[in-house]
Amino acid sequence: MQPAKKNCYREHTPSLTPEGNVVMSFSFDSCQLEEEELQARAGHQAQGVLTLMEQDGNPEPMDRYHGIYFAMLLAGVGFLLPYNSFITDVDYLHHKFPDTSIVFDMSLTYILVALAAVILNNAMVELLTTHMRITVGYLLALGPLIFIGICDIWLDLFTVKQSYAINLFAVGVVAFGCTVQQSSFYGYTGMLPKRYTQGVMTGESTAGVIISLSRIFTKLLLPDEKESTVIFFLISISLELMCFVLHLLVRRTRFVQYYTNKSLLKNSLMRSLSEPSIHYKVHHNTYAEDENRGTTTENSMELQSDLTTRGTYVRFDVPVPKIKSCWPNFRDMMFHRYLVFQLIWAYMMSISVTYFITLCLFPGLVSEIRNCTMGEWLPILIMAVFNLSDFVGKILAALPYDWRGINLLICSSMRVAFIPLFVMCVYPSEKPTFSHPAWPCIFSLLMGITNGYFGSVPMILASGQVVREQQELAGNTMTVSYMTGLTLGSAVSYFAYSLASTSKSICFIPPIYNSSLPPEVSM
Repeated sequence: MQPAKKNCYREHTPSLTPEGNVVMSFSFDSCQLEEEELQARAGHQAQGVLTLMEQDGNPEPMDRYHGIYFAMLLAGVGFLLPYNSFITDVDYLHHKFPDTSIVFDMSLTYILVALAAVILNNAMVELLTTHMRITVGYLLALGPLIFIGICDIWLDLFTVKQSYAINLFAVGVVAFGCTVQQSSFYGYTGMLPKRYTQGVMTGESTAGVIISLSRIFTKLLLPDEKESTVIFFLISISLELMCFVLHLLVRRTRFVQYYTNKSLLKNSLMRSLSEPSIHYKVHHNTYAEDENRGTTTENSMELQSDLTTRGTYVRFDVPVPKIKSCWPNFRDMMFHRYLVFQLIWAYMMSISVTYFITLCLFPGLVSEIRNCTMGEWLPILIMAVFNLSDFVGKILAALPYDWRGINLLICSSMRVAFIPLFVMCVYPSEKPTFSHPAWPCIFSLLMGITNGYFGSVPMILASGQVVREQQELAGNTMTVSYMTGLTLGSAVSYFAYSLASTSKSICFIPPIYNSSLPPEVSM
């Protein structure tokens, strides 16, 4: 038994037995317990490494028939479809709330609430599961759609003032739910291959295309404005439900679980390996002289000399604390975000500038562009052109090209030229510089393509600039920058409202006509 005791002692002491007044307290029981603990920990770590190696050794699951990509595309549809449903029926809004800035107010309300939601979601990314945040987002998006579609549009239960306030409140609830859902999805797809992030962003544009086409067809097929708007909202509700159900099914697939579990397992394994495998505690001998009480040691040699001079004894059978706090330290959270910011700041600025320029013009100023011939059809057509071209731009973002962050920022900033071009479509109000309806459609086409491309590429490339453990945090951080650009752009868009508010005067028809000719001939 003596050799076993000696081996145990030599294995776990930080240094050889010091001479003098240091008492080393050991027992067969403590040694045996420690060996069992080390074996258990080693077996657990080996099992974790083996699991990771087995997953890496097996062939990666394939996305057969691109079903997972299609599901991620519909996920992008799901978190922008509700907002698009509220602003795309611009003809109904102008009819129900005449001479108001309803579209501007909806846009600003959505963006302000969304910014607060994305900051909150970024702070709680370590505290709540991704699935929980996405589920809550879907429920908060569906509720207002159902309520407004039935109670406000179909049953018409409220006065005009009440309806105005209720619509803004509904947009705020939708903004909170959809933004939490959106930000969580970018972190979620950050753990998947890059093309799935591109799929989610393509889905955002798909939502605009679907809603624009839905509004055009319901308005064409149903002459009654109220009836067509009710059917329009029912279509939106059905699509949102389909996206929610599909998410619940896809998250259980082997493909998604393979990549998410791999990322989570790697994080857990790195934390486990970083913990010390031998736990000991140094007890001071109060009967010995203590001349260097305030000093500390950093390695075994320093520990040996310090123990020799201070009169201490060391115990190795100290139990490991089993209760650990699940709430991360605030300082650590901020430090992690600072490290991520250093790596992706140029991509953050690029996506922020892109959406700032777009929100300065769309949907606020675009919804106020009028034409004597096309009337309310022109803003609907311009929105449809933008959503379709934005969809094309996000598809082009899938083309393999390794952009540098600075180059993306420069190209995104060049889009500022669209602001004066769209302003000249409504100013001067008597006769705009670009009065023909083709001009705003062309500008909308170009703005949509560049918005889709430069709004997707930074989000796709940002996750590749950080290690796997930080990819979800990088996705959420990019969403914060994205929402910041939207907020600033939506606020600035109010300056254009004074230019567009009098644009109806271009359709002024003189009241006096030649009495011998019909009015249309005398014009």
